[in-house]
Amino acid sequence: MATTRRNLLKLGGMAAASLVLAPKVFAEWQPSQRYPDPKVKSLDASFNQYCLSSAKIEMISTGSRWAEGPVWFGDTRMLLWSDIPNNAIMRWDEATGQTSVFRSPSHFSNGHARDRQGRLISCEHDTRRVTRTEYDGSITVLADSYDGKPLNSPNDIIVRSDDSIWFTDPPFGIAGFYEGHQAKPELPQNVYRIDGKTKNITVVAGDINGPNGLCFSPDEKVLYIVEGRAKPNRLILAYDVVDGKLLNKRVHIDCGTGTADGIACDVDGNLWCGWGMGSEELDGVRVFNTQGKAIGMIHLPERCANLCFGGLQRNRLFMASSTSIYSLFVNTQGAIVV
Repeated sequence: MATTRRNLLKLGGMAAASLVLAPKVFAEWQPSQRYPDPKVKSLDASFNQYCLSSAKIEMISTGSRWAEGPVWFGDTRMLLWSDIPNNAIMRWDEATGQTSVFRSPSHFSNGHARDRQGRLISCEHDTRRVTRTEYDGSITVLADSYDGKPLNSPNDIIVRSDDSIWFTDPPFGIAGFYEGHQAKPELPQNVYRIDGKTKNITVVAGDINGPNGLCFSPDEKVLYIVEGRAKPNRLILAYDVVDGKLLNKRVHIDCGTGTADGIACDVDGNLWCGWGMGSEELDGVRVFNTQGKAIGMIHLPERCANLCFGGLQRNRLFMASSTSIYSLFVNTQGAIVV
């Protein structure tokens, strides 16, 4: 299986030779010269247990125009992410530290995930669809419409242990030509579920203004969804997951002056949230405990759009942050699909 996946990953970049990468230079940012990194800060003493005294923030790649949707492939030791306006999926190789183009054009892809069989699942703005990359490199369309109408612009996506696929569908990618193409929405801003067996598509939430990042709690009994256009502040909502449906909607976190985007859970149920609003105080990753209390902050020089856990032990946090990808080893692990 691993050999087949390696062939798949090689095929992903065959159409991308013409895309030129920007130099790996970011003059305004320098890594910390000492441990522990002063940019990793505890907002509550409970966060100290997740900090490593001999780890610091690393910039592993730069030159993207708008980095989004990171996903880790442990069997090939690589990170993929979307550079949306450049219409490309990028690849960083852990063994060599090199960045290359995995796929171009990418149909202005945004969020990515892996299914239970290790295949790449992608949200595409330009084609307004969700796709799966097969082991041989071919593309299977999983969803491009609902009720006879085209989807808006699938944004972020996750896979549950029952093989169901959950994704958000705001109109962000069809608002103009920067992240896709301009078009008029024909559907509400829904959150969808693709059944793992029947492949039927159902609406699981239809009352969220700008549904964005989403993730499950470690036991998959709670689904968190970022409401990106909530007023006056962005919200992170929580729902109970019962038989493929969402119940008991509630506000888990009021983001205040911050802007939650992509989110991920660790094994203790803490939420690690892409965060920022173009200021030194807010840009980076904010961490909340299971009660919704802010306990930690990773300060970055750029707004963090999305993140994921990876590395050999799922203890390396990868942060897609505007033009660059940053990483930080932490003393926890990303929640694994049960």
